[in-house]
Amino acid sequence: MTLLPVFPFSPPRSARSFQAAGGLAGLLSAAGGALAAHLPDPAFAPGGRTLAREAVQMGMWHALALLAVGVLLAQRGRRILLLLSGFGFGAGTVLFCGAVAWTGVTGVHLGPMAPIGGSTLMLAWLLLAVDAMRA
Repeated sequence: MTLLPVFPFSPPRSARSFQAAGGLAGLLSAAGGALAAHLPDPAFAPGGRTLAREAVQMGMWHALALLAVGVLLAQRGRRILLLLSGFGFGAGTVLFCGAVAWTGVTGVHLGPMAPIGGSTLMLAWLLLAVDAMRA
Protein backbone atom coordinates (compact mmCIF):
# COMPACT_ATOMS: atom_id res chain seq x y z
CA MET A 1 0.00 0.00 0.00
CA THR A 2 1.31 3.43 -0.87
CA LEU A 3 0.46 6.91 0.38
CA LEU A 4 1.02 8.55 -2.98
CA PRO A 5 -2.48 8.15 -4.47
CA VAL A 6 -4.06 9.94 -1.49
CA PHE A 7 -1.37 12.60 -1.02
CA PRO A 8 -3.12 15.94 -1.72
CA PHE A 9 -0.48 17.68 -3.85
CA SER A 10 -0.10 17.18 -7.57
CA PRO A 11 3.48 17.46 -8.90
CA PRO A 12 3.01 20.85 -10.63
CA ARG A 13 1.20 22.38 -7.65
CA SER A 14 3.67 21.08 -5.08
CA ALA A 15 6.63 22.18 -7.23
CA ARG A 16 5.23 25.71 -7.47
CA SER A 17 4.40 25.75 -3.76
CA PHE A 18 7.95 24.90 -2.73
CA GLN A 19 9.39 27.35 -5.24
CA ALA A 20 7.12 30.07 -3.86
CA ALA A 21 8.08 29.18 -0.28
CA GLY A 22 11.75 29.36 -1.27
CA GLY A 23 11.21 32.77 -2.84
CA LEU A 24 9.44 34.06 0.27
CA ALA A 25 12.15 32.65 2.54
CA GLY A 26 14.76 34.36 0.37
CA LEU A 27 12.85 37.65 0.55
CA LEU A 28 12.55 37.46 4.34
CA SER A 29 16.21 36.53 4.67
CA ALA A 30 17.31 39.45 2.49
CA ALA A 31 15.12 41.82 4.50
CA GLY A 32 16.42 40.36 7.76
CA GLY A 33 19.98 40.79 6.52
CA ALA A 34 19.33 44.45 5.77
CA LEU A 35 17.87 44.94 9.24
CA ALA A 36 20.73 43.08 10.92
CA ALA A 37 23.23 45.25 9.06
CA HIS A 38 21.57 48.64 9.51
CA LEU A 39 19.56 48.72 12.73
CA PRO A 40 21.25 50.49 15.64
CA ASP A 41 22.76 48.37 18.41
CA PRO A 42 19.95 49.13 20.92
CA ALA A 43 17.55 47.27 18.60
CA PHE A 44 19.27 44.00 19.56
CA ALA A 45 19.79 42.08 22.76
CA PRO A 46 23.44 41.86 23.88
CA GLY A 47 25.18 39.78 21.21
CA GLY A 48 21.94 39.69 19.28
CA ARG A 49 23.22 41.14 16.01
CA THR A 50 25.37 38.02 15.58
CA LEU A 51 22.37 35.78 16.27
CA ALA A 52 20.28 37.74 13.78
CA ARG A 53 22.96 37.32 11.11
CA GLU A 54 23.09 33.57 11.80
CA ALA A 55 19.31 33.33 11.41
CA VAL A 56 19.50 35.23 8.12
CA GLN A 57 22.29 33.03 6.79
CA MET A 58 20.47 29.80 7.69
CA GLY A 59 17.25 31.18 6.22
CA MET A 60 18.92 31.98 2.92
CA TRP A 61 20.57 28.55 2.63
CA HIS A 62 17.28 26.85 3.28
CA ALA A 63 15.45 29.15 0.86
CA LEU A 64 17.75 27.65 -1.77
CA ALA A 65 16.92 24.16 -0.50
CA LEU A 66 13.20 24.87 -0.89
CA LEU A 67 13.79 26.09 -4.43
CA ALA A 68 15.78 22.93 -5.19
CA VAL A 69 12.97 20.72 -3.89
CA GLY A 70 10.54 22.59 -6.14
CA VAL A 71 12.78 22.06 -9.16
CA LEU A 72 13.27 18.37 -8.36
CA LEU A 73 9.53 17.85 -7.95
CA ALA A 74 8.93 19.51 -11.31
CA GLN A 75 11.49 17.17 -12.92
CA ARG A 76 10.75 13.91 -11.10
CA GLY A 77 7.10 14.16 -10.21
CA ARG A 78 5.49 13.36 -6.90
CA ARG A 79 7.89 11.54 -4.58
CA ILE A 80 6.97 11.16 -0.92
CA LEU A 81 10.51 11.57 0.46
CA LEU A 82 11.05 14.69 -1.61
CA LEU A 83 7.73 16.14 -0.45
CA LEU A 84 8.53 15.36 3.19
CA SER A 85 11.95 16.92 2.74
CA GLY A 86 10.36 20.11 1.42
CA PHE A 87 7.90 20.29 4.30
CA GLY A 88 10.81 19.74 6.70
CA PHE A 89 12.79 22.56 5.12
CA GLY A 90 9.81 24.89 5.37
CA ALA A 91 8.86 24.07 8.96
CA GLY A 92 12.45 23.84 10.15
CA THR A 93 13.36 27.19 8.63
CA VAL A 94 10.42 28.92 10.30
CA LEU A 95 11.09 27.33 13.69
CA PHE A 96 14.89 27.59 13.73
CA CYS A 97 15.41 30.95 12.05
CA GLY A 98 12.40 32.51 13.74
CA ALA A 99 13.52 31.42 17.20
CA VAL A 100 17.15 32.48 16.68
CA ALA A 101 16.14 35.87 15.26
CA TRP A 102 13.65 36.40 18.10
CA THR A 103 16.35 35.66 20.65
CA GLY A 104 18.72 38.05 18.88
CA VAL A 105 16.24 40.89 19.04
CA THR A 106 14.58 40.30 22.40
CA GLY A 107 17.09 38.21 24.33
CA VAL A 108 14.24 35.81 25.18
CA HIS A 109 14.68 32.14 24.30
CA LEU A 110 11.63 30.38 22.90
CA GLY A 111 12.26 27.12 24.70
CA PRO A 112 12.95 24.19 22.41
CA MET A 113 11.88 25.90 19.17
CA ALA A 114 15.40 26.40 17.75
CA PRO A 115 16.57 22.85 18.53
CA ILE A 116 13.35 21.37 17.15
CA GLY A 117 13.70 23.49 14.02
CA GLY A 118 17.35 22.58 13.62
CA SER A 119 16.59 18.89 14.03
CA THR A 120 13.81 19.20 11.47
CA LEU A 121 16.24 20.80 9.02
CA MET A 122 18.72 17.97 9.53
CA LEU A 123 15.98 15.41 8.95
CA ALA A 124 14.94 17.25 5.77
CA TRP A 125 18.51 17.05 4.44
CA LEU A 126 18.59 13.34 5.24
CA LEU A 127 15.29 12.75 3.42
CA LEU A 128 16.62 14.66 0.42
CA ALA A 129 19.75 12.50 0.38
CA VAL A 130 17.79 9.26 0.70
CA ASP A 131 15.47 10.34 -2.12
CA ALA A 132 18.50 11.05 -4.31
CA MET A 133 19.99 7.63 -3.56
CA ARG A 134 16.69 5.92 -4.41
CA ALA A 135 16.25 7.82 -7.69
